[in-house]
Amino acid sequence: MHTPADNSPAIHPDQAVNPGDEAAPGTPGSGEDTCRHCRGRGVMENGSQCPMCGGTGLVIEGIGGG
Repeated sequence: MHTPADNSPAIHPDQAVNPGDEAAPGTPGSGEDTCRHCRGRGVMENGSQCPMCGGTGLVIEGIGGG
């Protein structure tokens, strides 16, 4: 993956998103937040990977007001 000169991650429209994401990573007006489904742990109480965040404990959500 190519990384721009400013060292920010390169964002591609085809980058995978998890079911709990409201937008692709790097989308203007969005940011990371704790996954509410697993409470940021990345795993469910039964030990399985969280299906909403893909095991990261984070989801991409819209930020700011309207």
